[in-house]
Amino acid sequence: MAVANQLREHLKGVFPGPIGLFEDLDSPISLKFVTRFDCQDRADWLTPTRLGNWLKSVGYTGRTDPAVLHARLTAAPRGATGTAGSGYTPITHALLALLTTLVHQIKILDKQIAHQLAEHADAHIFTSLPRSGTVRAAKLLAEIGDCRARFPTPEALISLAGMAPSTRQSGKTRIVGFRWSCDKNPRDAVTDFANDSRHANPRGRRHLQPRDRPQKETPPRRTHPGPRLALRHLALLAKQHRLRPHNPPSPPSPTTTTRGLTQGNSEADTANSPTSGNSCD
Repeated sequence: MAVANQLREHLKGVFPGPIGLFEDLDSPISLKFVTRFDCQDRADWLTPTRLGNWLKSVGYTGRTDPAVLHARLTAAPRGATGTAGSGYTPITHALLALLTTLVHQIKILDKQIAHQLAEHADAHIFTSLPRSGTVRAAKLLAEIGDCRARFPTPEALISLAGMAPSTRQSGKTRIVGFRWSCDKNPRDAVTDFANDSRHANPRGRRHLQPRDRPQKETPPRRTHPGPRLALRHLALLAKQHRLRPHNPPSPPSPTTTTRGLTQGNSEADTANSPTSGNSCD
């Protein structure tokens, strides 16, 4: 998965055409296509007829028409051309070689898992589960095991898989939440099986699949401009709290201030003059 993601990110900046052309980037037909057409200049040579002939030569068994595939290829963003495009082809081929080797080894491991699962005595129990397959059934068998005494009740298996809620109670406070502390491997195996098994049940598929309903458009959320007090708000506050309107003192005008200063200076000069009544004869 990590190598496939690296190849995808590399192709996004160099040659985006193969991304989404087929179902999976690590599928055999997709790897063969990128190996043959590793840059934009070589992909430009293709036409619907030439693409159809090439698909027949590599044994393509898909049901998608070559014209549709060619339309996807031309609709994708164009990649690097010329010297810039050819300069990245060694990196593309290196990632392709690594990914091809991993895919081949995964197929070998799948065959070995299927062989060992067939020899187990409880294989028929896990393979009979809906949409269990081979690898998923082997994973469930490896995590659950074949010891019947280990899980005497269904609740014991649910607790091991971490699917039982966690309850915390202290006095009158009771909190029920998700169980975080558990073995993650059994949880992954059980949740993977539960997520895919619903597709085999018509009722579960009908109730769990997203319904095609016209969704209501949510109006854009407006930011609050801030508190605004009107006269009616002040009157209501005064009525509830028995307040009286308070008029702050108006600031003195420049004329009044100048007049007061002049009068004060005149009184001080009179008191300090030698002709005042307080002077000595």
